[in-house]
Amino acid sequence: MVVTFYGAVREVTGSMHLLSANKDHILLDCGMFQGRRKDAELKNKQFPVDSRLITNMVLSHAHIDHSGRIPLLTKNGFNGRVVCTRTTRDACEYLLMDSAHIQESDAAYLNYKTLRGHLYRMKASNKNSLTGREKSEIGRTLKKGRHELDVATIKKMLDQYHLKTVEPLYTHDDAVRALGYFDGYPYDTPVTIGKSMTATFFDAGHILGSAMTLIQFKENNHPYNVLFTGDIGRFNSPVIKDPTLAFPDDAQKIDLVIMESTYGARHHETVDDLKLRMKEVITRTVENGGSVLIPSFAFGRTQDVVYVLHELYNEGAVPRVPVYVDSPLGNKLTRVYAEHPEVYDRETHETFLEKGENPFSFKEITYTETVQDSMNIMKDTRPHIVVSSSGMCEAGRILHHLRWKIHSPKNTILVVGYMAQHTLGRRIVDQAAEYESSGRQGEPPVVKILGKEYPLLARVEKLSGFSAHADRDELVRFLKTSNLQIRKIAVVHGEEEQSVDFARYLNENGFKAMVPHSGQAVKLDR
Repeated sequence: MVVTFYGAVREVTGSMHLLSANKDHILLDCGMFQGRRKDAELKNKQFPVDSRLITNMVLSHAHIDHSGRIPLLTKNGFNGRVVCTRTTRDACEYLLMDSAHIQESDAAYLNYKTLRGHLYRMKASNKNSLTGREKSEIGRTLKKGRHELDVATIKKMLDQYHLKTVEPLYTHDDAVRALGYFDGYPYDTPVTIGKSMTATFFDAGHILGSAMTLIQFKENNHPYNVLFTGDIGRFNSPVIKDPTLAFPDDAQKIDLVIMESTYGARHHETVDDLKLRMKEVITRTVENGGSVLIPSFAFGRTQDVVYVLHELYNEGAVPRVPVYVDSPLGNKLTRVYAEHPEVYDRETHETFLEKGENPFSFKEITYTETVQDSMNIMKDTRPHIVVSSSGMCEAGRILHHLRWKIHSPKNTILVVGYMAQHTLGRRIVDQAAEYESSGRQGEPPVVKILGKEYPLLARVEKLSGFSAHADRDELVRFLKTSNLQIRKIAVVHGEEEQSVDFARYLNENGFKAMVPHSGQAVKLDR
């Protein structure tokens, strides 16, 4: 049996591993790389495995860094099934369609910029520069109305002038086709995925539907158990159940655990601490006349934030200012949460459901849909709270809220999730920390948002307790308090420093752990 590690290896995004046994090749996740645009684009296009050779695919959960390249897999000749939990299948219906929309929109905008620049140069060939009016006229010829690009005209003109056209990684139609390959199953139910090979899902406690996958098979008459953790959640987090600790008797001897390490060298605040901190941030900001911006992943984090805000409002712990969830995708995925109360934890039932309350709805909250609604919120100078995607500030409506609010010290950017290296969110966090350490003296740092520079004067606060990833203590708690006997651990899904530090800590505490390199194959023998 061989496992080859292709993605989320000494980095966080692009989760992908290949398990080969007998004549079967099982792909574990098929995630998208995120970060520096050019680097991520290159990695995403270079698919490392021949899709036609893959027997089946196992998907740990719906987040795009785990699912985002499935339309490429199915587009390139994959003939198997995408096996996941039922909730993950339901969530992917929205997440993959949204990802396709982003791919198409980004490609359309880059093509627009290429053509517009070419037309500028053509018109300015006999003079030094164009007037603003001349540039506006050129821009209007490439648009339908004020905002919508005329994609058909742009493509025709790119061909006419023999200019390079940017193609989306995949399209809406590719995503629709990919969804036809999904099979959803309940937890604790073995599913055949290869010759004498089954996959069984156990709750990972990360987001709704997230799973640790136990893969059991025989090779040369020897039984093997491999556990792919996907992303492991926190204990006592809102809404969903804790990570599974009790596994079946025939699954307790594990030959290999493929284990995430996003926070393998860090410690989170407790869930109780984050609620208190959130109360403090909101109260201080509103009393100063400002607003709170919360960049948030549409699936998982948005619902957790809304849940805690609902608790704070019910308790009368914070000023009752308007709350806006400004994320069409987040709105759709909140409906997925509402459709699966069977996976909620006991506390959610007691706090809300048994009292006839929806955890994700209260008097002060509004779920916005239209662009005009979003623009009205941006221009509103009265204190309010905005929860908007994307979580790492790389795309989406949060960018527009930031450019309206980031230059005022009255406002607060409340960071409630992981910010990967080379993302706008990470730059905001790092530059704000440096500015604070200087006593906010001198010129403020400058960040570029949608091509324009803005002074970073808003306060930036981090609440690590909202993380959906277990920290070091919780990861070790899973290893030590579960009923598993583990031969070897491959540490993945963490920036190199986190993974290496976590593996070293595990080795010092009685486990046998290693950190693979991208493309490395690990063979397990009996």
